[in-house]
Amino acid sequence: MIAEKYAKEIEGILARFPSKKSAALPLMHLAQHEYGYMSPEAMREVAEILDLDPTHILSLSGFYSLYYEEPVGKYVLEICNDLACALRGADEFVEMATDKLGIPVDGTTEDGLFTIKTVMCLGACDRAPMLQCNLKFEEHLDEAKFDLLLERLRSEANTGSSDTAVPTKILSYAAKK
Repeated sequence: MIAEKYAKEIEGILARFPSKKSAALPLMHLAQHEYGYMSPEAMREVAEILDLDPTHILSLSGFYSLYYEEPVGKYVLEICNDLACALRGADEFVEMATDKLGIPVDGTTEDGLFTIKTVMCLGACDRAPMLQCNLKFEEHLDEAKFDLLLERLRSEANTGSSDTAVPTKILSYAAKK
């Protein structure tokens, strides 16, 4: 349970907000980090910590694209394919990426490393094709750059050096006074 594992950090997070309810998003990030996605159990735990109905956490999880309601890979490749990006080759890029990884959109590779999702507007239309991987932008992509990205991410996964930016920042934030 996150309430036990992160008790000190949760206390620090709650202390920074005027009401418990305001701490929902950072606690959801911690829960997702712990479970890999916002499982029903994770949602219940966050709701219990905040004295909220679990449906409130479910609604937040469904609204924000940063929370996943189903298991995802270690690296979530969110490819923007709205109209502006599509005009710059995003649809072809999505097709190339899914073919290269052997998975459909919303699929996860057998090794659990990669999930491909399509998203609407990451605000980098002039740098498309582009994707967001675990909250980091990769821009002006083509097949060669995508191959290098996959190689780098596989190397990070093999050495255990991958950056868990959001949970690390939340835990750091919780420790500050």
